[in-house]
Amino acid sequence: MRVWAVANQKGGVGKTTTSVSLAGLLADSGKRVVVLDLDPHGSMTSYFGQDPDNIERSVFDLFQHQGTVPEGLPRELLVPTSHERISLLPSSTVLATLERQSPGQNGLGLVIAKSLSQLWQDFDYAIIDSPPLLGVLMVNALAASQRLVIPVQTEFLALKGLERMVSTLKMINRSRRQALPYTIVPTMFDRRTQASMNTLKLLRNGYQDHLWQAFIPIDTRLRDASLAGLVPSQYDPNSRAVIAYRALLKALLAAQETTQVA
Repeated sequence: MRVWAVANQKGGVGKTTTSVSLAGLLADSGKRVVVLDLDPHGSMTSYFGQDPDNIERSVFDLFQHQGTVPEGLPRELLVPTSHERISLLPSSTVLATLERQSPGQNGLGLVIAKSLSQLWQDFDYAIIDSPPLLGVLMVNALAASQRLVIPVQTEFLALKGLERMVSTLKMINRSRRQALPYTIVPTMFDRRTQASMNTLKLLRNGYQDHLWQAFIPIDTRLRDASLAGLVPSQYDPNSRAVIAYRALLKALLAAQETTQVA
């Protein structure tokens, strides 16, 4: 299994859309994919028709065992989605209470890694949709992952979130045996606006080594796909955004191969 986290310390930059789009394209190609919603807002959970306010069992259950994960529990929590090759570990709004519970509990930072180890043979890819705040949930996402995808909306304020995310990553890397490779993905790009053009230029000047050189354009078909509860490539495989995400996936897979060879 390959594990990718999608994270940024700013909300509204396209994390869930990116997670769902990449998962859908991987599944379309025949891969078995599990998506994990670690955001208490539960956007990915809602995307696939589950209610994070009322769901009975969720990833929250994984954190209720003092840092251990009972055998079989991650598999019990899986729910199907609109795509036959994608399974979901759903979120619950009660996840927001986890930070208050976590002080004094050892080992909570590795709960997701331990959970995925039980699903290792069941899936080819795991994609983690992370919360926009640094805490035990984001630490879990980064600790479990082999690659980080950082969506950045192409507007000036989003650059601050990127700065915080890169700073967090440097901190996390001190406790990892290997530095976590990451790819910055410009999202919601609108070439008609000066803000998008200027932000893309700043990204290319400041983050050249880790930046995907293309971008995800503004595309209303993404919103339509979300309303339908379908991954974007199922809803409209020829939309501008899906074509862009297909190119992004190709770049991520190529980077993955390079990392494996190294």
